Amino acid sequence: MAAGPDAVAPGSPGATAPPVSLTPAAAELIRSLRGRHGPLMFHQSGGCCDGSAPMCYPAGEFRTGSSDVLLASLEVDGVPEPVEFWMSKSQWQLWQHTRLTVDVVPGRGSGFSLEAPEGVRFLIRSHLA
Repeated sequence: MAAGPDAVAPGSPGATAPPVSLTPAAAELIRSLRGRHGPLMFHQSGGCCDGSAPMCYPAGEFRTGSSDVLLASLEVDGVPEPVEFWMSKSQWQLWQHTRLTVDVVPGRGSGFSLEAPEGVRFLIRSHLA
C-alpha cells in the first residue's frame, strides 16, 4: 500500500501529532536501561517471533538504512539524549494513520530487546489518528 499524495512524513511541518509517545512506565524503564546500557534506540518489529513488539537496543546496535524511517526522537526526562524510534518504510505505510504509544507490561519479551531480563516487555498500543 503506497502512501497517498497527502501523506505527511513523521516529524515534518504538516504532521499534526507525534506518531510515537511513551507511557510513564515506559519512560521509567528507559531511564533505568539508559543508566546501564548508555544511549538507546527502538526499532518496531514487523512480525515473526514477538509479533509487533518494539525492540530496544543500545543506540546504533540495530542497523537502520534507506528501508527504514525515523518516526520520532523521543525526549525522556532524565535521559540526556533523544531516544530514536525507527520502523521499516513498508510497515509505516500500513501504520501511518495510527499513533503509537510505547508501554510496559509484565512478561518476558524477546531475548534481543534490552528489557528482556527485567521480567517486563515493551508493548505498542495504537489508535487511529
